[in-house]
Amino acid sequence: MASSLIASQPAAPSPSQSAAVPAPAPLVVGDGRNVRLISLGGAATDGLLTRVAANIGGAVAAVEKFWGTDWERDIVVIATDSQTQFVAQAGLAPAGNWNDIAAVSVADDVDFEHHHASGQRIVFAPGAAAMSDSSLRIVLTHELFHLAARADTALDAPRWLLEGVADFVARPQTPLPSEAAADTALPTDADLDVAGPARARGYDRAWWFARFVADSYGVVALRRLYVEACGPG
Repeated sequence: MASSLIASQPAAPSPSQSAAVPAPAPLVVGDGRNVRLISLGGAATDGLLTRVAANIGGAVAAVEKFWGTDWERDIVVIATDSQTQFVAQAGLAPAGNWNDIAAVSVADDVDFEHHHASGQRIVFAPGAAAMSDSSLRIVLTHELFHLAARADTALDAPRWLLEGVADFVARPQTPLPSEAAADTALPTDADLDVAGPARARGYDRAWWFARFVADSYGVVALRRLYVEACGPG
């Protein structure tokens, strides 16, 4: 399953959807960031959030190492028990094909002038519960980077670059697969819109590009590229 950032602002949840969200379990990680874990499926999603709680500290550390510490202090993670819940909480188009998406990071509104995003949340799809621990760590860190960079990311920024950098932050720095050297074509945003192998390959190619930049010019250069190519204005 792939994780994905929805680059455009999603529709805000309706009052009835928001009211259905139960009280979160409190958690403090890292340098005092507050994490709210919201389970919408009872026992079916409690287990996933237990695993999220065990990994969120490492995810915060990975994001801070790349991006710095000047980002959202409150982190909301929602685990859904049905595709209907997932689409509603994430503000996705109901007619879209989201079956291969493990999680999304979204916000209700972004105020670039004041460097603030409201209603930020990471929403896990029901299928995320079946992920391995290593895959969950990658997806959680990937989405957390999107949350951290939200106020510095233009709504029309190239999504393939957003996803490539997020995967660089999230994935272990293991050797790239052999096909990465042969497949040097950059992905397009359209590649990320097609569910299935095309979307997965698009994510891989975006990650390979981010690795190339970091390996060739340094991690600081990759961060600078993100700020210059994806920043507002």
